[in-house]
Amino acid sequence: MERWLKKYFGFSDFRPGQKEIVQALLANKNLLSVMPTGAGKSICYQLPAMLSDYKTIIVSPLVSLMDDQVASLKSNKLPAEKIHSNCTFEENGAAWRSFSQGEAKILYVSPERLMTDRMVASLNGLGIGMFVIDEAHCISK
Repeated sequence: MERWLKKYFGFSDFRPGQKEIVQALLANKNLLSVMPTGAGKSICYQLPAMLSDYKTIIVSPLVSLMDDQVASLKSNKLPAEKIHSNCTFEENGAAWRSFSQGEAKILYVSPERLMTDRMVASLNGLGIGMFVIDEAHCISK
């Protein structure tokens, strides 16, 4: 796993707790991880998403964080997309096509987008293997 950590993210070693979380997710275990700011939570779900055969949905209430995460992943040649209210209709459509057709393995989506009947229906049958709630303390209702 360390070689993939280095290849995809440029780190030689995991931070405390990261490796165990990644291993659990790769073993298809359900997991709740609560970690402080700066502890490296993103790698805990991004690395398994890259190493697995399934697609990953990441729900994030923070548009700027989604933008930063997707830009960072793409800069490392990792296929990820985002759908949120600050994206144009065309951008959201292109992101959805990329994800649903298997070009992107990770889709960041805002809670309000996920809560639409159309989105929920569209996710059926796509092979979603991991569902992540990021920044859960910011989500209400």
